[in-house]
Formats: sequence, C-alpha cells, structure tokens
Amino acid sequence: QRLSYRELNERANRLAHYLRKQGVKPDSRVAICVERGLDMVVGLLAILKAGGGYVPLDPAYPADRIAYMLEDSAPAA
Repeated sequence: QRLSYRELNERANRLAHYLRKQGVKPDSRVAICVERGLDMVVGLLAILKAGGGYVPLDPAYPADRIAYMLEDSAPAA
C-alpha cells in the first residue's frame, strides 16, 4: 500500500477529529491495537494530532496481557 503525504494527512485529520469528538484531549491516553502498516501510521499520527498519547498494543499479545495493559493504562479511547 502507498499513501501520499496529502492522503496520510487527510486520513489522520479525519481520525483526529473523530477522536476529539470522543473526548480525547491533550494528555489523554489512546490505545491502538493494529498490525504494523499504514493503518498504524495513520492511527499514531491522528492520536498525536488530537493531542493524545498512544498506548501501543500488539494484536499478537495474549488476550490477558492486552486486558492488563488496558486496565493499567486506563485509556480514554
């Protein structure tokens, strides 16, 4: 897959606006659990544009580890 910088920026802006509507504000933690690739880049950029900090979760982690990380980090989204 490929994205131009413009496409990346547009996708990240759309997601950032959505995150802001969901209550993400500066210093909010946002969990992201996606395979490595363009979706991850878009997600990380969007979280940063929304003012949040990301909590990376690997989809390959066991379910109990992901649950623990979510409980421990208490993300806003």
